[in-house]
Amino acid sequence: MRRKTVPKLPMSPTPSTETQRQKMVHLTTEILSPSEDNITKAANLLRNGQLVSFPTETVYGLGADATNDDAVAGIYAAKGRPSFNPLIAHVATIEAAQRYVYWSDDAQRVADAFWPGPLTIVLPLRPDSGISPIVTAGLDSLALRLPAHPLAQSLLQHVDRPVAAPSANPSGRISPTTAQHVFAGLNGKLAAILDGGPCAVGLESTIIGLVSTPTLLRPGGITQADLQAALGRSIDLHSAQDAISAPGQMVSHYAPSAQVRLNATSFAADELGLGFGSVECDLNLSPTGNLVEAASNLFSMLHLLDHRNSSKIAVSPIPSQGIGAAINDRLNRAAAPRD
Repeated sequence: MRRKTVPKLPMSPTPSTETQRQKMVHLTTEILSPSEDNITKAANLLRNGQLVSFPTETVYGLGADATNDDAVAGIYAAKGRPSFNPLIAHVATIEAAQRYVYWSDDAQRVADAFWPGPLTIVLPLRPDSGISPIVTAGLDSLALRLPAHPLAQSLLQHVDRPVAAPSANPSGRISPTTAQHVFAGLNGKLAAILDGGPCAVGLESTIIGLVSTPTLLRPGGITQADLQAALGRSIDLHSAQDAISAPGQMVSHYAPSAQVRLNATSFAADELGLGFGSVECDLNLSPTGNLVEAASNLFSMLHLLDHRNSSKIAVSPIPSQGIGAAINDRLNRAAAPRD
């Protein structure tokens, strides 16, 4: 996909991103309970260019008004996110999504099947969309999602604008599945966290590219087989050698501070063991071998083990069928060599 010229991001600050940095130094991050008044407060903060974290069914997002360059630049500054890594814009309805991209029959098929839900659709961007080019990292496409979490839906309806929102954690680190995870990683760098309790799915959304040939760009809870059934045909798979065209494609990502060893059939004395199935370990993703349970527990358990200050975490083998493919995608990126 072609990239366009975009405003410079935090790696090479402009006055707008410097302003964001200065604002963040003085921020007091407030954790908001999910009351109607607090949803309105969070929406007003977003409309006024502030950063607000909110829950989805997958992970907590770090939200900003997707039409506001300064606000979106604030996401990159807060996370330390590379400027070439695009963001997902969250919307309240399918009709809202259609305002920003060239919609297609394939888009309608997968949206009818999986929206609202943990699916992101990448489509060609309308030139008059009003979306900040920082959201797309200069690509001529836009990643869109309509989340199912009721608190996210209510917030998006109140904001009445697209909200750009990557996971609410320092770039490359473990994704957050509770408000406390967000606070631990980004306290002082955002205005508020809307607390909706633990996220149910626990893995970021599946991403399908529909710019040309349907392509699975990132695995998630909605599987390749699910998408193929909805479309009525096979879809391509994104290759690690392909250029980054959607969030979550960086080789090293979702990583704890500790080094991660995969497919461990035993655990060394200096390792913390993250098990799966019937195995003795420090924490078990699913003692019964349930992949959905394992997905829900993955990031929260990595957070717990990382807080034990061990330098090594070893993980049991995880079957790659169904949502197991998404679990292994996240684990492979967590274990990848780091720059």
